[in-house]
Formats: sequence, C-alpha cells, structure tokens
Amino acid sequence: MIGHACPVCRRPSAAGHVRLESLADSLQRLVIANVGPVASLCARCASLFARAERQLHTHAAIFEQGGAVLPIHLRLDADERFTGRGIVIAFLDSGFYAHPDLTTPRNRIVAYHSIIPHDASSLESADVASWHGMMTSVVACGNGALSGGLYRGLASEASLVLVKISDAGRIPERNIRRGLEWVLANRERYGIRIVNISAGGDREASYLHNALSKTVERAVRAGLVVVCAVGNAGLQPNHPVYPPASAPSCIAVGGLDDQNSPDRARRGIYRSSYGPTIDGLQKPEVIAPGIWVAAPILPRTPTAAEAELYAMLDRASDDELRAIIERNAEVDRELFEARTLPAYLLRQLIAIKLREGNVINEHYKHVDGTSFAAPIVTSLVACMLEANPTLTPQQVKRILIDTAERVPTVEVDRQGWGVIAPRRAIEAALALRR
Repeated sequence: MIGHACPVCRRPSAAGHVRLESLADSLQRLVIANVGPVASLCARCASLFARAERQLHTHAAIFEQGGAVLPIHLRLDADERFTGRGIVIAFLDSGFYAHPDLTTPRNRIVAYHSIIPHDASSLESADVASWHGMMTSVVACGNGALSGGLYRGLASEASLVLVKISDAGRIPERNIRRGLEWVLANRERYGIRIVNISAGGDREASYLHNALSKTVERAVRAGLVVVCAVGNAGLQPNHPVYPPASAPSCIAVGGLDDQNSPDRARRGIYRSSYGPTIDGLQKPEVIAPGIWVAAPILPRTPTAAEAELYAMLDRASDDELRAIIERNAEVDRELFEARTLPAYLLRQLIAIKLREGNVINEHYKHVDGTSFAAPIVTSLVACMLEANPTLTPQQVKRILIDTAERVPTVEVDRQGWGVIAPRRAIEAALALRR
C-alpha cells in the first residue's frame, strides 16, 4: 500500500499504511468516531491518533458517549516545537478573566488595561463582560491547566496584554479604535508583536475613509500583525465584512467546519462573512476552525454551575443520580422535577443537557464563531514569530496565504486562500531566517 493516499488525511504515504485492525481497540474506536470505518491509515495519522488517545484517556467517559472534542492542535497537526515562547499578543475584547489556563503555573498576563472610564472591574471579575475575552485569549494561549494539557492553544507559552474595550453589550467601533490606539502607544513598552480583534465595527465602510481601518493600517506599518475575525453573517444575502476585518493589511479570518475531525474530506465552511469588500478586497484571507472549539467556562456563573452538575451526573452511578439532583435543586429545576424518573430516562435527559449546553466537562464547553477562529490564527502567528522573530507583518500574511490548503468543495470567495496549515507555515517561517 506504499504510495497510496491515506483515507484519513488524503495524502500519499511513502512509508505505507497501518491496518486499523492492528491498532488497540481503544485507538480503533477513536479513529472510527472521528473519520468513520477505514481499513487502514497512514503511519503519520496513526501517530496523531495515538497522541490524541494519550491525552484523552482522562476524559474516557465523555469520549465514549460521543461528547469529546478533539483539541485544535491535533486537528490541525500543529508543530509542537513552537508554542509562542517570547511573543507578546494583545487582545482587544469586551472584558477578560484571569483564567487558570493563563495564570498557572505562572501568570503570563503581563498587562491589563480598560479604556472604559471609571471602570471598577478587574481580571477577577466573573461578570457578563468577561466571558468573551476570556474565551478568545484562552483559545489562543491557554495551556490546558484544567484539562491536563489537553485543551491548549497553539501559543500555550505566549504572553498576553489584555485590553478591555466594552463593559456590556455590543462593542462600538470607536472603542475598537481606542483600544488599538492604546496598543500602538504601548507596543514597545510591552513588546507587543500581534493584535487579536474578535469584534466588528458599525457598518461597511471604505478603508480610505474609515478611522478604524486607518488605525489598522497604521498599526501594521508600525510592525504589528493585526488578526481580525471576519464576522458571522455568511447566511445573509450581502454577507457584509465590517472594519477592522475589511482593512487591507490585516489578516481577516473566516471559519472552517472540520466536523471535529482531522479528515480533510469532511471539511466544510462555517457561516462566515465574506467579500469582496466595498473596496473590492478578498476577505477573509484564510480560515480556521470556527466550530467545535473547546473554550473555558467562566467560573462562578450559572453556566459553570450547570456544567459542573451535568458532568457530575454523567460520571455518577444510577443509584447516586437522584441524591445529586436533589442537592442541586436550584441549579436546574427541570432536572429536579424529573428526579423520580427511572435512571435510564434520567440518563437521556442528562445527555440532552450536555448536548444542548455544548458541555465537554465542568471546565470547558465547545463554542463557535469567527471570534474563535481568529485567535487560532493569532496563536499560529505567535509560533511563526517564535520560529523567526525577524518576520514582518507582510511576510507573516504572505506565508499564511502561500501555505494555506484549499477546501475543494467551497467557493473561493468564502474561504480566501484556504485553511491554515501550521506545519507548512512554520517551515516557511524557518526558511526565511537570516
């Protein structure tokens, strides 16, 4: 079978294939759950799934019930030599929380700034404004401290500057601009190389006249790589791309739906916004997973209490279910009122709760949106800059475009140049080292 295309990754394999039946039973189940029944797979894919199995063994109960989410670094086959060491990323978002995935065993948050006047919040505030920025920053830079390293970002050793640009609700475009201007003014003080913006402006606008787009262009000229979420309006008739994603020099990121699988044949598109922009520019330039993305649950919130209850019930024996539900009556009234049902019916209700809440376990859920695709690209950029600190923003963008993998069944307008390819991007960055 040497030279035949692997049915999992669709690449030719000079080293030959491994028969599925020769793998351990648990590894066979992992392969089948993610790519379906196959007779064989290439040695590289077999190794990837073996890595996944080693990391998933602590989550075996969740996996066996079909609730496991494969980590992004495994789905994209990231180069584990580079983790963003020495690179500082600024995140502009509604608010933030100092999540353990960012602060243990050492705190990698080097600065926190709020542009909101008289803002009394802090990185310990578990309020509604904190959840979005917490998730975007952890998706990019979390080290998986609460998952045994399983759900870690590609840039799991990068440092962070967190810039709060809203206190609740939608983020006005002027706030995004003010936050980016603060980053520009403080980039040398903190050594910032990359800016992640998972927020959109007020309306479509030409970069020639829009103040936010002009600020993006100024930031890139100053040496910052600016990564922007393209938006989630792909199902709308005009699927608009707003600033800052419509600025020419930023890297606008759309969403990939890889169906939680490394199988390239299963790749499709998320409902991302796409161009051409008012100025006729192709946006997005690249896409990254925009669904089935593991993200942290904000502690001390109703969502956290529900996830903890559902995960506890999922692990409990049938005899324990009723007592646990009664002790947590205030968390989920529907479960409390159903507590006298037979155990098998309670199990079905618990499974529905896990599925509807996108709950992975008590610490993580899976989320979707280009808000989370953008930080995945941001994290790859951090790894590229670790591999080659001399890269300019223009070189970074060129490498991402040149190494991206097209999705054959998706029109070009929606995917740009395709799916980011971390290993190829890292090798291209290394090739340019002086």
